[in-house]
Amino acid sequence: MSEPARLYLITPVLEDASFAPKLAEACKGGAVAAVLLRLGAADERSLTNLVKALGPSAQDHGAALIVATEGDVDLANVAVRGGADGAHLSGATPAQVRELRERLKAERAIGVGHIRTKDDAMSLGEAGVDYLLFGEPRRDGSLPSLESVAERAAWWAEIFETPCVAYAPSLDAVETLAATHAEFIALGDAVWSHPDGPAAAVKAAAETLARLEGSH
Repeated sequence: MSEPARLYLITPVLEDASFAPKLAEACKGGAVAAVLLRLGAADERSLTNLVKALGPSAQDHGAALIVATEGDVDLANVAVRGGADGAHLSGATPAQVRELRERLKAERAIGVGHIRTKDDAMSLGEAGVDYLLFGEPRRDGSLPSLESVAERAAWWAEIFETPCVAYAPSLDAVETLAATHAEFIALGDAVWSHPDGPAAAVKAAAETLARLEGSH
């Protein structure tokens, strides 16, 4: 029997550490496996300090901290010096993945998102990523259809060993994506904008996953 999906949270683009309490609230229940910390454009030192400031809000609650940045900086340095557990690239090539792997060794995870085609996904898998992210918001904020994300995640999860993350634009979408057997379900605005707060959103998503697992 396959393991139940785990939760993977994606933050808004952050410029400072004021998000720390919200992040801690989301992670404190222990249901979050990983957090993708999206950092705004800044210099390497500022980003490293921001990772150090925000990291404990996730890591102290058992969540792995993965960093991504909008700017053109040395992501490997930011991840290592900031104490993150991994780094995330958007629209990366296999060569970029291999280069980052040389820098991070096997000690930190590498993930890739904004993957255009199935061929691209397979090439990235062969390059040594630790996970692939499907369905996250595009750079213009638009979303692919839930059906297309579910199809891509189900295709990948059935054939390949490398874990995949399927992005749920709402809590209602969690059940649909969990049925694909993706190893992780990603949530963004559905958590941070929840009327009852991030902890309530995470609890609801975790309960959905537990219910689905119990029905198998």
